[in-house]
Amino acid sequence: MFSYAKTNRHVVIFVGLMAASLVALPLLPPIPQDQNYHQFADQRILLGVPNFWNVISNIPFIVIGALGLRQSRRDPATILLFLGILLTGFGSSYYHLDPSDRTLFWDRLPMAIGFMAILAITIEERVNASAGAFLLLPVTAIGVLSLLLWRWTGDLRLYVWVQFFPCVALPLIFLLFPPKYSGTFYWLIAAALYALAKLFEFYDGAIYSAGSILSGHTLKHLAAAAACVAILRYFQKRRPIAAPDMASRYFAEVKSTKISDSS
Repeated sequence: MFSYAKTNRHVVIFVGLMAASLVALPLLPPIPQDQNYHQFADQRILLGVPNFWNVISNIPFIVIGALGLRQSRRDPATILLFLGILLTGFGSSYYHLDPSDRTLFWDRLPMAIGFMAILAITIEERVNASAGAFLLLPVTAIGVLSLLLWRWTGDLRLYVWVQFFPCVALPLIFLLFPPKYSGTFYWLIAAALYALAKLFEFYDGAIYSAGSILSGHTLKHLAAAAACVAILRYFQKRRPIAAPDMASRYFAEVKSTKISDSS
C-alpha cells in the first residue's frame, strides 16, 4: 500500500480531497429545494403541450446521446456519459410537462450520472487510467445516492456536491496533468457553453421578458446541448498523443553523457 501511495501520489491526493469534501458536507446546514424553482417564465401551451418550449428543447439531448452511444460501445465511462445525456432529454421533458419535486428527480438523476462519468473519464485520461476506471462505479453510486437522499430527506447537500465538486476538480486536473489525447479545446468549449447555460438559467425571466420569444431556461437547454455536442466531437476527433520515442530519448541521454564526460 505504501508503494502504491508513493508511485500514485496524485491519485491518493485526489481521492483524499474528494473524501474530505464529502466528510465535510454534514457540517453544512441542510439545503431544501426552493419551490420557486418550478415557476419558469415561459409556461405557454402549444399543440396541447404544457411548457412547450422547455419540453421540446430537450430533443437535442436525445439525439446527441443516441449518437454517442452508437459509437461508444466498449468504454463503460463513455457509455454512462452518453446514456446520461440521452436520459436527460427524456427526464427533463417529463419534468417540464409537470414541474414538481417528484418529476424533478427524474430530470436530475441522469444529469448526476453524466457529471460523475465526466469526472471518471478525466481522471482516467489525465491522472491514472486504472484509477479512473476503478472510481467510475463509486462516483456514479454517489451521484445516484445524492438524488435518493434528496427524495428521502428533502436535503440537497450531496447533490450540490455532485454538481459543484467536478466544477472545481476538473479545471485543476486539466491544469496540472497533460492530456493523453488531442482535442482538449473541445472540453474548453463545452465548459464555456455550460457556464453560458447556467447564466441563461439564472436570467430566465429577464430573457423571456425581452420580447417573449424564448425564455432563459429554454436557451439553457440549447446551450447545454451545444456543450454536449462539443463533448461528442471530442470523442469523434480525439487521437492519442504519442509518447516521446524511446530510442530518441535513449540516444539523447547517450549524447548528453558523452558531452559531460568530454568536459
